[in-house]
Amino acid sequence: MIWVRIRGLRMDDVPKIGITGLPGVGKTETLMKIIAKLEAHDHQVGGMITPTIEENKIRVGFKILDWKTKEEAIFSQVGMDSADHVGDYGIDLKTLVRIGVGAIRNAIEDEKTEIIVIDEVGKMEMLSDEFCQAVKDALDCNKPMLMTLHKKSRNPLLQDIRRRDDVRILEVTPVNQNLLPYKIEKILKDKLPSFQA
Repeated sequence: MIWVRIRGLRMDDVPKIGITGLPGVGKTETLMKIIAKLEAHDHQVGGMITPTIEENKIRVGFKILDWKTKEEAIFSQVGMDSADHVGDYGIDLKTLVRIGVGAIRNAIEDEKTEIIVIDEVGKMEMLSDEFCQAVKDALDCNKPMLMTLHKKSRNPLLQDIRRRDDVRILEVTPVNQNLLPYKIEKILKDKLPSFQA
């Protein structure tokens, strides 16, 4: 199932990196910089991203974006009429499953997809059992993985991720936010023979 360029890697050599930090510190921006670097070197990236929706520079919601197909839809929004809420945000779990979980599953199963990205393993997303199972399956597959993680949640899935020996968790802070992408690039370069920083 793993692609030919890293076929020789043992499972414990496959990089699984979690990017954590306080809300608004730049987790998604850090992830996007790394994705750009990977794609500049012809690596195939798949999975889901949650871009913010802003009005007058104020965050009012999130979209779900399938990174491979670029299909997107509104996933949560302030005031959204929904049975599921986190704070003021209504949540559309059907959209999360259709686009987000679908993107993760496709990234796991598609032989051309080399690196799985999940943004974010957070409070809203973890309301979905299907999402939680997809994250577990991605962690257990023999592909490199980059994910952003909610910092403070004590959800069982996040606790399991933090306890895993094969996941390296790095925190974005205002001090290191410009340097962290380079650190992660170095980890990938050391682990992936075809990745050139």
